[in-house]
Formats: sequence, C-alpha cells, structure tokens
Amino acid sequence: MRILILCTGNSCRSQMAHGFLKSFDKRITVRSAGTDPASRVNPTAVEVMKETGIDISSHTPSKVDKYLQDEWDYLITVCDDANETCPLFSGKVNHRLHIGFEDPSKKSGTPEYIIGEFRRIRDQIKDRFYKFYSEEIINKL
Repeated sequence: MRILILCTGNSCRSQMAHGFLKSFDKRITVRSAGTDPASRVNPTAVEVMKETGIDISSHTPSKVDKYLQDEWDYLITVCDDANETCPLFSGKVNHRLHIGFEDPSKKSGTPEYIIGEFRRIRDQIKDRFYKFYSEEIINKL
C-alpha cells in the first residue's frame, strides 16, 4: 500500500498525517510532499507530535516532482480549500482524496493560543486519518 500526502509547504499538516499513518501500520509506504516545500518541518508540529509519542523531527519537506514517476494507491491532499488552493498531481494514482485541515502555521496570537491550535488540528488529523485507515486501508493489507 503506497500513500502520498500532498500540500503546499509540506512542513506541518502533511508531515503530521504522514507520522500518524506510519504509526498506525508500518506496512504502509507513506510519503509526503509539497508544491512549494518549506526549508524544514515546522518546529511546533514536531513538538506537538512528540506529545503523542511520534517523532517527525527527522522528516524533511520534499518537492512533489520527486514522486511524479511513482505509482500511488492513494493521493491525499490536506490543504484547507477555504484558505488555499490544493496542488494538483499529475502522477499515477488509483484513488484521490481530499481531507482538508486549517493550516496551524498561519495562526497568530499568544504562544499558548498557537500551540493550542496546533494540538487541535493535530488531533483532527489523527482522528480523520485513523478513520481513513480503518475504513479504507486495513482490509486491503
């Protein structure tokens, strides 16, 4: 089972989803990428994922072009349609899904508020991707 998670910066939401999917089942090949990747994974995303026991500190943002020649069982976009346009992917994909989330890196306010938003969105990602895993993936492995 090969899953590619796609967003714009590949520094936050896609990296968290990547971490959760791998934690659900090591048999899944998971990659994440962006159309305009950041220079590094967002440190607050790394911090809130560590709170769940998942270490994404070694992840690095990748450009989507790296995966265009590969075949994917699922391509999942995670950007929030209300705030940004999800990138398009022209590679070989069996199933395309959109599971959108707000971008916590765009939040402003006190440090307590911002980390609270990261945690809230992290928890949404975990819940939605576990539902995807349990409904779509587990029976296909």
